[in-house]
Amino acid sequence: MALSSHHEKLASKAADFSSAPVPSPTTSVSPTPSDSRIAIRVPSETEVPSSKEVETVNAELATEAVEGTIVETANGERIYVEFVENDPRNPINFSRTRKWVITITTSTFICAAVAGSSSYALGWPSMTRDLHTTNFKATAGISTFTAGYAIVPLLISSISEEFGRHPIYVVTTIGFMFMHLGVALADHIRTVLIVRFFGGVFGSGSILAAGTIADLWDPHERGLPMAIFSFNAVAFTGLGPVFAGYVEQNPHLEWRWIQWIHLILCGVLALATILFSKETRSDVILSRLARKLRKETGDPRFRARVEDERASLRTRIYISVTRPFYFMFTEPAVASFSLWVGFAWGITFVLIESIAPVFKTLHNFSQGSTGLVFITFFIGSSFGMCTNIIQERLYAKHVGTHGPEARLYHAMFAAILFPIAMYIYAWCTFPDVPWIALAIGITLFIWATFIMFLTVFNYLAECYGPFASSALGGQALCRNAAAAGFPLFTQQMYSALTYHWANTMFANIATLMIPIPFVLYFYGPQIRARSKFASQVKHRYNLSNS
Repeated sequence: MALSSHHEKLASKAADFSSAPVPSPTTSVSPTPSDSRIAIRVPSETEVPSSKEVETVNAELATEAVEGTIVETANGERIYVEFVENDPRNPINFSRTRKWVITITTSTFICAAVAGSSSYALGWPSMTRDLHTTNFKATAGISTFTAGYAIVPLLISSISEEFGRHPIYVVTTIGFMFMHLGVALADHIRTVLIVRFFGGVFGSGSILAAGTIADLWDPHERGLPMAIFSFNAVAFTGLGPVFAGYVEQNPHLEWRWIQWIHLILCGVLALATILFSKETRSDVILSRLARKLRKETGDPRFRARVEDERASLRTRIYISVTRPFYFMFTEPAVASFSLWVGFAWGITFVLIESIAPVFKTLHNFSQGSTGLVFITFFIGSSFGMCTNIIQERLYAKHVGTHGPEARLYHAMFAAILFPIAMYIYAWCTFPDVPWIALAIGITLFIWATFIMFLTVFNYLAECYGPFASSALGGQALCRNAAAAGFPLFTQQMYSALTYHWANTMFANIATLMIPIPFVLYFYGPQIRARSKFASQVKHRYNLSNS
């Protein structure tokens, strides 16, 4: 198969690069005539022109514009611009204050995106009345949003490599803000559905926050920033409906003001992004420095290495679009985790759609009180944050002997908690069972989902190293596709099977998935050894028992 052989060839190229000795910036080396380099962020088949000798020259002698930057000249044909040690322009060397400001600003975008996706559901009663539409058509607004959110991530990583993360943040936050304006002013359900799709497109810019965290923090420092990112992604899926329920209940506000409030908040976010965020891709920063030098000196030899090492934008987009599918069908770890977290995320959006009718019909909740039920998302995510402290300690203790599988203790707990939560939710949907029992079931489910969400990011990132974006792209596509598809059959399913049996079916499927993290824990090293991609980064772990 052409696609398969193409990706396998790229994996082989990356293996050659990862095993090649890296020259010190203070020593001279003599590469062989066939010497080539593959950009580690985006492995490609683009070769760097060979050179007989690489020597380090003083940056001050090159130009004052890059004072403190190492410049390497390759046989007089290229002058490569690099960061010096502890260079303050290198994002990994930013001050902790700046790192946290950027991390919080970008992570807030995920809050706005997921809250915007879910709070929309609380406005259905007045929307269906004002737009003279059906509840099913209004429901489709969730699916069109998540569809847009699923598609664009296949492209956005390659675009960020070309133009940087910060311009994408600026464009997408502003675009996301205006999509709320479009929904607020809509006078037909078709307009709502179309604008919601583009809202998902612009909202998907928030997924770059995970990459920003990787740019800013060393691996041993990423635990807390990634936990905050995951917390925001799960908790704010529920916190959006908390305020939306009371807005919908007020006859002077209703569904349009849910959008107006989001518009105002997203405007503040867009302003904060412009003022406080900053470019964090080191290769993009070096490319800009090199362009600046070429312009100021008129010397075309000044280059960033990535300019010569990476493939064309068209090739990178092709790889970023096709490789996640390739990973999902050829990599057992990616396939199993994509199926698992995709199923959980689909059920999350089933809950978003079903909580209102369940609590209204069984316990006579008002629209505002129904919104308060979504606080369970915050509580469950908070439990996940707390238990992640234990996971981080176990990881630090066992990573030396278990490698990336030391990330899976938390996931094994979640695998058991997941079906238990669904069984509780299924068999507490009776009028004579206190509503708090349902709330407990939802809280436990969100606790499990948070753990799964966080584990997938951390485990796949460690397993696949430079190929992590493709591995995570595969699970993100599966997760968002499930979130788009599940709400389309929720109402029909509950009407046919009742709340008890429909949720029992979900619980049974979750039970069948319990072995997934256990299998990866015990057999992960063997599975990774057979992978043409994961096997290339196994040397990063000092394992004694594998």
